[in-house]
Amino acid sequence: MSELYPLKFDTILKEKVWGGKVLVDHYNKQDIGSDHIGESWEISAIADDLSIISNGFLAGNNIEEIIEVYMGDITGDAIYEKFGNEFPLLIKFIEAKEDLSIQVHPGNDLARERHQAYGKTEMWYILENEKNAKIFTGFKEGVTKEMYFESLGNGKMADLLNVENPEAGDTFFIPAGRVHSIGAGNVLIEIQQTSDITYRIFDWNRKGSGREKRELHTDLALDAIDFTATGKSKITINPSQGRTENLVSCEFFNTNIISLNGPVRKEYYLNDSFVVYICIEGEFLIRWDESSEKVIKGETVLLPAMIKEVILEPVDKAKLLEIFINAENPY
Repeated sequence: MSELYPLKFDTILKEKVWGGKVLVDHYNKQDIGSDHIGESWEISAIADDLSIISNGFLAGNNIEEIIEVYMGDITGDAIYEKFGNEFPLLIKFIEAKEDLSIQVHPGNDLARERHQAYGKTEMWYILENEKNAKIFTGFKEGVTKEMYFESLGNGKMADLLNVENPEAGDTFFIPAGRVHSIGAGNVLIEIQQTSDITYRIFDWNRKGSGREKRELHTDLALDAIDFTATGKSKITINPSQGRTENLVSCEFFNTNIISLNGPVRKEYYLNDSFVVYICIEGEFLIRWDESSEKVIKGETVLLPAMIKEVILEPVDKAKLLEIFINAENPY
């Protein structure tokens, strides 16, 4: 069997009425002639949107096919035993030129009961934002169910939410059950469980492409909402050069940030998991054995679990996210 290597994928671009051109202009996404690119799916195991490998001898195969062949060599043995051929994370770039709907995602138990699917805990890493952009996440302290029901009737849901002003480099952790919305003017990376289940609660009284308002899921959302999820959730870390700094550590994923001004050796012998790298500034080389793969700004790469040691070498300088799962207890 041929040796595995760092895998790149064709991005899956999603046109949205609230999208724009930043992902194409700033993050090297393919220009498909649209001014409304809202999402770029980087790695996806969602059934109708399976990521296709774009580099090396496996090019043209989808992510499910390669895991079926290589199993734990791709994802890690414990992760493969838990998830089989399904890759457990969904990774996206998102540009919001308008406020996205206020929504909530169910946890694993509720999602399994209702949809035979996984729940959706996620995080956002802010790449850039316009002045006065907002992130809505969680309720203000003291919000009750009664206040929530009243807001559904009077269109003032946003008044109940905790509002934060993001800056590039900020992180927001959004566990299942926490009500949230990406405000207009934000460009970010979203890392989440492999799930496409969203309950839309409030859509700013907007109408869709037709004359009717967009569908809401207020009944479904009620059992999913965690009314105790309140207060600030912004995480701000200024990474030191050459060090690996943790942004989020939870049962579903771990995300670190690494700022490179010289080569950094990474060893993964103690954690039997795949690793995902996302280049957010500059460009760098992944060196392993006697091979290398260049990663430019906006690119996402999957390092198979069988590759236990690499050197990350910047071309001048670079900054990247490093994502993996704790293989001792994969969700």
